[in-house]
Amino acid sequence: MQWNMRQRLEELAEPKFQAFSATLLPGTGNILGVRLPTLRQMAKEICHGDWRDYLNHATEDTFEETMLQGLVIGFAPCSLDETLALAQAFVPKITNWSLCDAFCAGLKKKVRQNSQAFWVFLQPYLVAREEYALRFGVVMLLDHFVTAEYIQQVLHILEETRHPAYYVRMAVAWAISICFVHFPQETMAMLQTSQQDTFTYNKALQKITESLRVDPQTKDIIRKMKRKEEHRPL
Repeated sequence: MQWNMRQRLEELAEPKFQAFSATLLPGTGNILGVRLPTLRQMAKEICHGDWRDYLNHATEDTFEETMLQGLVIGFAPCSLDETLALAQAFVPKITNWSLCDAFCAGLKKKVRQNSQAFWVFLQPYLVAREEYALRFGVVMLLDHFVTAEYIQQVLHILEETRHPAYYVRMAVAWAISICFVHFPQETMAMLQTSQQDTFTYNKALQKITESLRVDPQTKDIIRKMKRKEEHRPL
């Protein structure tokens, strides 16, 4: 089967959306401008056919072509072992936060069915030195493992995660805020003794105060916890 996805994507591209997307993804110069819901629908269509053949012939010439591969992996009807192998092969193709976050979200159903196996699978990524491999691990935590079963382990991992890259630190801050929304007592206990760097710590507090699911009184407490000086780990 011939998979001429590039031609179809170019037909679906919107110049104004391309310009907007380019402002959100600095350094990503191969954006066509196809909306994510459209890509998801395309991925579902591919998975009704020979999706393995598609993945075998797919390219990463454009942002959308790469995104489409990740979405297909999320929808593909295959075994757990094959899913994990496909995910492992895809992660090195992640070069920006959008590819990362859409791929993680697209794995929701498969993680729900096999949470322990995915937890084990994620461990090497949670100590990775590559920026987007580590962001992949962190975003997978906040998307799928902020649960009663995993919350203490997740908080420990977030507290211990250190990386200079902006998109890793923002993912950690985002994850901490999600933990706070769902498990405020456990997350507050972590924040009160946190040795996390000041940028990440303060960003986590900011994201908590921006949440519509946190009451005004708690937001006032959180604002007072903001650090004014660089915090140096003991």
